[in-house]
Amino acid sequence: MSNTLQGQVALVTGGSRGLGAAIAEALADQGADVAISYVASADKAEAVVAKLKAKGVRAVAIRNDQADTAAASSLVDAVIGHFGRLDILINNAAIAVQGRKVDDPQHDTVGLDQQWQINVSGAVATTRAAAKVLPDGSRIIFIGSGLGSRVPFAGVADYAATKFAIAGYAKGIARDLGGRNITVNVVQPGIMPTDMAAAVRDNLPPAIMDLHAIRRIATLEEVAALVVFLAGPNAGYITGSAIDVAGGFQI
Repeated sequence: MSNTLQGQVALVTGGSRGLGAAIAEALADQGADVAISYVASADKAEAVVAKLKAKGVRAVAIRNDQADTAAASSLVDAVIGHFGRLDILINNAAIAVQGRKVDDPQHDTVGLDQQWQINVSGAVATTRAAAKVLPDGSRIIFIGSGLGSRVPFAGVADYAATKFAIAGYAKGIARDLGGRNITVNVVQPGIMPTDMAAAVRDNLPPAIMDLHAIRRIATLEEVAALVVFLAGPNAGYITGSAIDVAGGFQI
């Protein structure tokens, strides 16, 4: 473990599994104390916390439903109450409702509305709450998607739109907070080995792989490494950027 983030506190929303857990561990490897939020997977969240503490950092899991925008302030307050500060916000929590075209009569409109609530409104609410307490020089990082800048196939309109929205929001608050040297960036992964991508990750059609210059999916560690870099001291002049970790999907 190096110590580029020692003394700093990070909050990773949706940190009980998948990419969120990988990011939490990567931050801890750099010496950061880490809070993760979760909705229902208490056992998984506590297992992540145990791994983080084994690395010699402080860690806590906080139950919080990002769909409930009114709960954003209490989440940030809980982090401050436990650690005394917050320096790095990773907006990772999200869901994916995909697979049907907009004119499909079987469209899951309830699920799509919840997707907007979690992916956009929830992330915005958490960011607003955190911006009030983050010290100058802090970091805000959103986990977007390769579909946040390109939509090469049908059935993902609402999901892609939530990620486009986040990318635009990040640029705006990068302007708002630039005077305080707070950087705001978006990491846009491609397909990863997560629960969210379980339906497609192991049986991708050749046409999808043909969109990638590097013909494989991303690893969680590759994406987490970029997040940790953007959270660190060498990324202080990078802000308002959306950076792809997608194997050339955007080429």
